[in-house]
Amino acid sequence: MSYPGYPPTGYPPFPGYPPAGQESSFPPPGQYPYPSGFPPMGGGAYPPAPSGGYPGAGGYPAPGSYPAPGGAPAYPGGQGFGAPPGGTGFPGYPQPPSQTYGGGGPPQLPVPGGFPGGQVPSQYPGGQTPYPSQGTQGTIRPAANFDAMRDAEILRKAMKGFGTDEQAIVDVVASRSNDQRQKIKAAFKTMYGKDLIKDLKSELSGNMEELILALFMPPTYYDAWSLRNAMQGAGTQERVLIEILCTRTNQEIREVVRCYQSEFGRDLEKDIRSDTSGHFERLLVSMCQGNRDENQSVNHQMAQEDAQRLYQAGEGRLGTDESCFNMILATRSFPQLKATMEAYSRMANRDLLSSVSREFSGYIESGLKTILQCALNRPAFFAERLYYSMKGAGTDDSTLVRIVVSRSEIDLVQIKQMFTQMYQKTLGTMIASDTSGDYRRLLLAIVGQ
Repeated sequence: MSYPGYPPTGYPPFPGYPPAGQESSFPPPGQYPYPSGFPPMGGGAYPPAPSGGYPGAGGYPAPGSYPAPGGAPAYPGGQGFGAPPGGTGFPGYPQPPSQTYGGGGPPQLPVPGGFPGGQVPSQYPGGQTPYPSQGTQGTIRPAANFDAMRDAEILRKAMKGFGTDEQAIVDVVASRSNDQRQKIKAAFKTMYGKDLIKDLKSELSGNMEELILALFMPPTYYDAWSLRNAMQGAGTQERVLIEILCTRTNQEIREVVRCYQSEFGRDLEKDIRSDTSGHFERLLVSMCQGNRDENQSVNHQMAQEDAQRLYQAGEGRLGTDESCFNMILATRSFPQLKATMEAYSRMANRDLLSSVSREFSGYIESGLKTILQCALNRPAFFAERLYYSMKGAGTDDSTLVRIVVSRSEIDLVQIKQMFTQMYQKTLGTMIASDTSGDYRRLLLAIVGQ
């Protein structure tokens, strides 16, 4: 099953960064309320696969048929990633390893607080782990022996006098967590009475500037800024709206909505309504409620009923009942949707992703498919977005920067694993051949090459 026009060729040019005249909209240090336990898990704890193995999925696309034709090589070996030994898995879309999403890939480090193997105790709603246990997922960890004032001084020296010592900037920025970068920003202003961001902007340009500024934004602010940027001026970057609103957890979405209001003085839902229309608008408005069920247990009876309803709303009738798709995909938890997809492919003999492709087109199709892909395997969705941001002529640098930065402390380790599995080359190799200079060096440092 190919992805028609995914992502589109050429994004609108990247407007001034941040919007001209709004440089002050970077939240001054200390003004931006940090929720404790931040950032929340990107994964929303997947339950381990039942030991009996899922029943084989009949209609999943054959191995090799998944990424767009002419592009990516076939999926490795057909057997779905982490598929139960007896079952077939979904050969077309790699499966997440059967582990809870709290602990993350090899090696299994003991999680602070002594939750063995990253098992999250039930008191964290929605399987949201406390911040430290994400360490096993992100490529960037908080630096030990961190000294904000020392780092501020290194950055000041790197920018002083003639020329800029970009290597010194890369060394500091790539090896500090976002929280530590906020402290460096505050220390810089305290020590020198100058705004670090303004200084960096005057020293850097192009992609390197965009990447550094993204790294210095708090994660919630960066999502809100990206959404604002996608809807500002002529045209709308719908892919950005989909990528952020359809993949984040409830907590992340609610914080982004609040931040959008407090930083830009605007209502996110209103902006979405005025920039999009039809079924796509309804889907995004549903998403920005941040109200998806996050109960991790799966109700197989409901999965069966939902699969039946989706079939009758699409393949089983003339025309499509879009509101039924919207209702189920916007409200059910990701593990529940995964079970619904399995029930659907047993019942309809074709997988739900390809039914969505047949019943929908344009951005509503991309939005619904993004939700389903996140239910199956969120890191694989981001791996695919990264691949298409660099495939072919030219690079969609904004997407590359946005995904690498926003997932760097959440699940970039898993995204790299999926990337290698799906495209038989490492993410680092592809970044290295598509970028150059300090920009390449900093990206590779974040990705951990």
